[in-house]
Amino acid sequence: MRSLRRAWQRRHVALDEQERLWDEHARGETETQRLDRNWTVLVQELRVLQTGVQILAGFLLIVPFQSRFDVLHGAGVAVYLATVGAALLAVAFLLAPIAEHRVLFRHHSMHRLVATTHRDAMSGLACLAVALGGAAAIVVLATTESAWGAGLAALLVALVLGRLWLWIPLRTLAEATERAERAERKERTERKGTPADGDPEGADAERSDAEGSDAEG
Repeated sequence: MRSLRRAWQRRHVALDEQERLWDEHARGETETQRLDRNWTVLVQELRVLQTGVQILAGFLLIVPFQSRFDVLHGAGVAVYLATVGAALLAVAFLLAPIAEHRVLFRHHSMHRLVATTHRDAMSGLACLAVALGGAAAIVVLATTESAWGAGLAALLVALVLGRLWLWIPLRTLAEATERAERAERKERTERKGTPADGDPEGADAERSDAEGSDAEG
């Protein structure tokens, strides 16, 4: 476990260094400007998430005071409590960066703040996914009183969120990484002066040039 954690940390440091170099070359940003931009982007994302999560948590908290809450029994109550817990955790994670920013204000800790805010946002999204699946299950269970229907609704939400929030971004990331690796290999090949992709004609031309130089010498 420790080796995996160290490997993950080394990979994260390498990716951060690659991003810093790219931003410096493509955007002309300093390290401070990059951190400020990352913080601004994160804050904008949190604003979108916080509104929806707080509304969802508010609605879930008043459900027990509704007249039809008594249709939930046993497993239904457990699903409701788990859903409320996930929604409240999502609120806590998504509000945590604000508290962290207040505590670290003027302490020149923007790098740490950006990193912890990223983790808080990912944790909040995970809790929100659980809350959305639980909310769908509760609605179907309350309206149809079908445990199978509630489970199917939760599964459908999980599949949709898994595709939109995980599969598509990870596929895009993999494609971008592959393109970057190809470009890097091509750049290294051109820098060394060797023909790309094992081009035999290029190799023959280089050998001919070398032989001509030897003859002239």
